[in-house]
Amino acid sequence: MDNPSRRASWRGQLTARGVIIGCIGCVIITASSAYTALKLGALPWPIVFAAIVSLFFLKLLGNASLNEANVTHTIMSAGAMVAGGLAFTIPGAWMLGYVGEVGFAQTLFVALAGTGLGLVATAIIHRHFIVDTDLEFPMGASAAQTLRATEAGGKTGRRLFASMGLAGAYAVLRDALGAIPTMLAALPIPGVSFGIYNSPMMLAVGFLVGGVAVAWWFAGALLANFGIVMAGSAVGLWGVDAAQGVVRSLGMGLMMGAGLAVVAKDIVPQLAGIVRGMRDASDDAAGAARSLATGSVRTDAGTFAVIAAAIVVLMCMGLGLPPVVSIVVVLLAFVTTAMSAQSCGQTGIDPMEIFGLIVLLLVSAFSQVREVQLFFIAGVVAVACGLAGDVMNDFKAGSILGTDPRAQWLGQAIGGALGAVVSAGVMMALVEAYGPDAFGLGREFVSAQASVVATMVTGIPSVPAFVIGLAAGIALYWAGLPAMMLGLGVYLPFYMSFTATLGAALKWVIDRVRAARAAGLPEGERAARDADAQEAGVVIASGMLGGESIVGVILAMVSVIAGLAA
Repeated sequence: MDNPSRRASWRGQLTARGVIIGCIGCVIITASSAYTALKLGALPWPIVFAAIVSLFFLKLLGNASLNEANVTHTIMSAGAMVAGGLAFTIPGAWMLGYVGEVGFAQTLFVALAGTGLGLVATAIIHRHFIVDTDLEFPMGASAAQTLRATEAGGKTGRRLFASMGLAGAYAVLRDALGAIPTMLAALPIPGVSFGIYNSPMMLAVGFLVGGVAVAWWFAGALLANFGIVMAGSAVGLWGVDAAQGVVRSLGMGLMMGAGLAVVAKDIVPQLAGIVRGMRDASDDAAGAARSLATGSVRTDAGTFAVIAAAIVVLMCMGLGLPPVVSIVVVLLAFVTTAMSAQSCGQTGIDPMEIFGLIVLLLVSAFSQVREVQLFFIAGVVAVACGLAGDVMNDFKAGSILGTDPRAQWLGQAIGGALGAVVSAGVMMALVEAYGPDAFGLGREFVSAQASVVATMVTGIPSVPAFVIGLAAGIALYWAGLPAMMLGLGVYLPFYMSFTATLGAALKWVIDRVRAARAAGLPEGERAARDADAQEAGVVIASGMLGGESIVGVILAMVSVIAGLAA
């Protein structure tokens, strides 16, 4: 039986106004995340931004507890990683000419299947990763500390809406009216897309990621463009076209190697503990108090089994996958969500598309699944892993603040389901508005991760470069270096990496100036100013990212409607 006092607790945290605010924010953040992931090939965690915005709007409506804000931001951020899982996989099918076989229904089925698997898996592994282990989950911990430190008042709203409005207006001038150029300082270097992307969104990504990670990102860009392409071509090692194939293969290898190293170094040694924690949770006599769905662990088990079976049926009937393949994908998705939780807990990185690729390759090794269905498989797994990373970070924030995990899990279910519908709709609006040829390296939507998936399905341009990258990615990650970011820099067009680096450099300058001005202040006042400045930076940069991406989505939808009207 459910504990009445506990019922009152979680229901007091999952409130009607919180659900409404969370759902509105979820629509906006999910739409902007889908656009950002496709446009830039990167997707910063929206958790801290969602936490600040949730507390701000709840306080506008009256008294608000940190736990209510925590549950609200859980709803608000849930759809972002669902959108990321789709954006990092499904456009690869469009690149290979399968746009007619990957419509709204198929994309929605992939999103719903991945969301359901992510929710079931995180309910099962919650105790091990949040209660029994002491993983950092840096993004979740940051969200909790942000909520504690934030007194969201009028200036938070002004910062948010001002930055969103300015970035949105800038995007309209650039994309709708053509009044300002897309690229600045472009130079005609063969094989190198040199320039500055005239995008507040790209600057905001660099600002939010910041520090060492962006330095490695830029190092990869320098290696690829000025080392392999420019210098290698100049000395006659290869032509420009061949050099670009080497670069793509090396970048894929680095990212894949880093993903495999995450599994080998951070996850495999913990598998016994994960299994033991799951077994202990199911055997615990007090397990009812840890139920996350129905109020009873026993009922939860039956509910989760039904959900898993329904997902198998959905993949069979909606995606055309054979029953055995569908069952294998469901089982492997449970394994990879545990991998995702471990990776997020230790590093703050969720290589969701790498986990999707691993399952894709395993399935293709023993079955005769069609190419387009391999993208469905990768998408289901990537969505499940992306949502799992977000859920576990939210659980970590909840454990710090004392939030009831059941309220958070139910909130995540609401946001995840809504995010699945929104992200599928945005993806379809973009492909309808711009056409499938707009997706891929050097195109309107770079879709870097989806390009990797497409290349892995059809064939790698330079196998030796891929193998070198694979080995280097494993070695670098094992040495504690951000191989994933290095690979991203190798793979993405140079102008994107350069612009992100300018955003990170701007953050570094602002931090140095702020530190110098606060040097003589008392400790308490210095800490308060630092907290306010960090909040301001997150809010302004996130507003810039959201403003431009939302305008991009709106312009795409206007184009679709105009096309239908014509």
